[in-house]
Amino acid sequence: MTTDDEFDYDVTVVGGGPAGLTSALYATRLGLDTLVVNRGGGRAAMMRDTHNVIGVTEETSGNEFLQTAQEQVQSYGGEYRRGFVEDVEALGDADGTDDDAPGFRVDTGDEALTTRRVVLATGFSDGRPDPPLPRTGMGLHYCLHCDAYMFVDESVYVMGAGDAAAHVAMIMLNFTDEVDILTRGEEPEWSDDTAEMVENHPIDVIHEEIAGMSKDEDGWLESFEFEDGTVREYKGGFPMYGSDYHAELADALGLEREDSGEVAVDDHGRTSLGGVYAVGDLTPGHNQIPVAMGEGAKCGIAIHMDMRAFPRSADEIDDLGPVDESEVPAISPELMATAVAHEGHAAGPREDAADAVGDEATADD
Repeated sequence: MTTDDEFDYDVTVVGGGPAGLTSALYATRLGLDTLVVNRGGGRAAMMRDTHNVIGVTEETSGNEFLQTAQEQVQSYGGEYRRGFVEDVEALGDADGTDDDAPGFRVDTGDEALTTRRVVLATGFSDGRPDPPLPRTGMGLHYCLHCDAYMFVDESVYVMGAGDAAAHVAMIMLNFTDEVDILTRGEEPEWSDDTAEMVENHPIDVIHEEIAGMSKDEDGWLESFEFEDGTVREYKGGFPMYGSDYHAELADALGLEREDSGEVAVDDHGRTSLGGVYAVGDLTPGHNQIPVAMGEGAKCGIAIHMDMRAFPRSADEIDDLGPVDESEVPAISPELMATAVAHEGHAAGPREDAADAVGDEATADD
């Protein structure tokens, strides 16, 4: 299946969001046998519309966006599975550098497979406030940078009692003059400096808990009713209750994490353990689809550079000798056949290559 018979795959990507799928796309197109294992769901899948992604129009839902990405990865020869990775463990000792990465066993519950490299793209879940709440994307929004544009000159709420809620509320004043902080019965926990800032911005802090809400005929939020009987109109808003990082696999591997919870990485997604990479919302940075895609691209390129067979260095030539013609190209037969049959190949799609793979598979069966 791969360029190295010792392993089932060259690269296994855990997670099927924009970052993970872009990592897989680059790794596959750069000649590495790649598997994506995706449990489904995720922040991108929740999107009713796609914002801030050049070339992708607003009416594209998150699921449609991800489905297209999955099909792209598969079209180049990458493998995509729905499933849940229960455990990842190193097959030997590693000293923290990719050069000595020992390979890994990935347990999906149904099977255990081996892979030379692992990419963690498991993301996080937003802290969700208690109901009553409008539907996500129809008055309940988790990404200020994505959705602030939707609420220009509209009434907006921010839920929460910490510094993050206060700062998001003040940021929203760049877009509208009607912003409330809803603490929902909690005492504000923001710092003295933040309290002074809030007092000097035109923001109302509403302490009463929400007792009910009304929505329009399309399901969009119209207003909240509070326990004191008052009703305030809102078009939408942002809950600020923190993030729950899906870092169980990272912790099992002993990866370094930032004080704020993200997995620590270098500029190309390399973690503190050689052979393991992390991308997307699991890592520090802006939680945006274009950013995640950029991280995935850089990670895929880094994996290629870390793993590619050629050029063989002077030291490797001393150990292994010159490159023999039989050793090139360093790409598996399956990926080669897919590449030469693909519509994007320089020579155009070649049916004979695809047929050859089919014949070989039949013979193996």
